[in-house]
Amino acid sequence: MSITSSPVGEIHAEGCTITDLHKSYGSVEVLKGINLKVEPGKVVCLIGPSGSGKSTLLRCVNLLEQPNSGTITVAGYKATDPDVEVNRLRRHVGMVFQSFNLFPHLTVVDNCTISQQRVLKRDTAAAQKIALDRLDQVGLASFADRYPDQLSGGQQQRVAIARALSMDPSLMLFDEPTSALDPETVGDVLQVMRKLAEAGMTMVVVTHEMEFARQVADRVVFMDGGVVVEEGPAKDVIGNPQEQRTKDFLFRVLHPGQPS
Repeated sequence: MSITSSPVGEIHAEGCTITDLHKSYGSVEVLKGINLKVEPGKVVCLIGPSGSGKSTLLRCVNLLEQPNSGTITVAGYKATDPDVEVNRLRRHVGMVFQSFNLFPHLTVVDNCTISQQRVLKRDTAAAQKIALDRLDQVGLASFADRYPDQLSGGQQQRVAIARALSMDPSLMLFDEPTSALDPETVGDVLQVMRKLAEAGMTMVVVTHEMEFARQVADRVVFMDGGVVVEEGPAKDVIGNPQEQRTKDFLFRVLHPGQPS
């Protein structure tokens, strides 16, 4: 599989800056003043236990969740500005979820064209050309006329990535994209993500795949309890963590079943 330039141009990477971000659900504060900078063309992996706020942070970036306070700047937009055009912002931010969220009644190629036509107002021929290019990039061009229920979980997730890429985002968010997959299909999805990183896509990835984070991430951020506990190059955070909470988490992930 190869990631190449799209028919409408090369990847235009944009950075993302998050400052003092807070998010609460009622009396429960999920994000407690997050500060994070993602440089253009870089990959940041968010790791940490369930409930630490990682997914909520991603959802705040593309405004699927509305922060209570703080600022998010992405693709030249201040996402937390009350007057921001949400749909215009989301054109620049692709997101891949744990579940594939494909339309079961549409073919693979139609899943990758519907948003192009409705949101970007591309005509059918242009949208299909881009969709087929993106499907080729994830190794699934020959599956274009199939329906989601005719694909494996890993193939469906690769279609979801192709669908997001068809919108030509400058930032890609991945929320545990392999957590719902059978072990034998995880590798294909991670390979697509590796190729994206090599092509210069700015990516923020929530993952428990520590080897992927070690090999691909420019920076790793360990979150726990709604705060950033430790961050730095992957070789430092994963290979030589300084904080005890980071050490405990990594031991549980890398040595499951062993007493700490």
